[in-house]
Amino acid sequence: MSKQIGIPKEGHTLLTVGLGALFVLCWSSGFIGAKLGASDSPVATVLMWRFVPLAVALAPFLLRRAGTRGTDARSDLGRQVTIGALSQSGYLLTVYWAIGLGVSTGTTALIDGMQPLVVAALVGPLLGAAVTGRQWTGLGLGFVGVVLVTWSDATAPGNDVPTWAYLVPFAGMLCLVAATFLERRAPTSTPPMRALAVHCATSAVIFSAIALATGTAALPTSGQFWIAMSWLVVFSTFGGYGLYWYLLRRVGVTQVNTLMFLVPPVTTLWGGLMFDEPLTAGTAVGLNLALAATWLVTRASGGLGRRPGGRPSRQAGGADPAPPPTLVEPGAERDRAWS
Repeated sequence: MSKQIGIPKEGHTLLTVGLGALFVLCWSSGFIGAKLGASDSPVATVLMWRFVPLAVALAPFLLRRAGTRGTDARSDLGRQVTIGALSQSGYLLTVYWAIGLGVSTGTTALIDGMQPLVVAALVGPLLGAAVTGRQWTGLGLGFVGVVLVTWSDATAPGNDVPTWAYLVPFAGMLCLVAATFLERRAPTSTPPMRALAVHCATSAVIFSAIALATGTAALPTSGQFWIAMSWLVVFSTFGGYGLYWYLLRRVGVTQVNTLMFLVPPVTTLWGGLMFDEPLTAGTAVGLNLALAATWLVTRASGGLGRRPGGRPSRQAGGADPAPPPTLVEPGAERDRAWS
């Protein structure tokens, strides 16, 4: 029996749907928090003081004895450091940089929303999975939506953002894709809070080094700054990243990355209300295409729900024998630790 990334309808739960909706809101809040935090402080300052307190607060989880020992433990720690450097440090640095260059929060979110397309293209060769025709149709619609919204933003009257700035969030999206596949191919399972502690400690070291090197490590005293930091820690880090890795294990790669298509519309509306960012006709059409893509991919894989329990069997090489029409993935024996 293989683990399905597309979840059967009989396993559908309101809890998973609720967690998915909360994830979309929390992930969207990161783009809003980035603009709030970087409005009067350098990017390196914001990111350093976002992660240093987090690393201290999560330090107890680093001191707990891990489930692996010796060489395996060191290998697992090194893997989690790499995942943290990619999924937090690399991803966030590009998001903040793009928004600082003038790319709107909604457009940044939608460029990052190309992640499902890249994941779907790579999930076969890297995870031994299959993608249905309807899923490819939905993913193609999502790509068209991304291109349309980016073009509308870049050509809007009065927009002086350099063209290359739109490639910055694209680089961040690739960092998150790489981290996702690296985590899914890990031979051992790291408890979620320990993994988050390693990721935050890694980011704290990286961003502190950048801030010290650029002379922007001074402790800010602005009340607005610390409001933004609280926002980013509670909603973006614990809510966004915590739910990302949890849902990745609960419902699988395709479903979680499909939820990313819902982030741009939410972020665009949020950015419009808080920062008066314009909503053009092209942007609206592109966002609707992204929503249609979400519906198609989710419908093709059976909806958001909890996968059936049990420990599936695997072939020696980790590949599933005769995958079903929905997306399937090896390595499910590690998932029970996250359930």
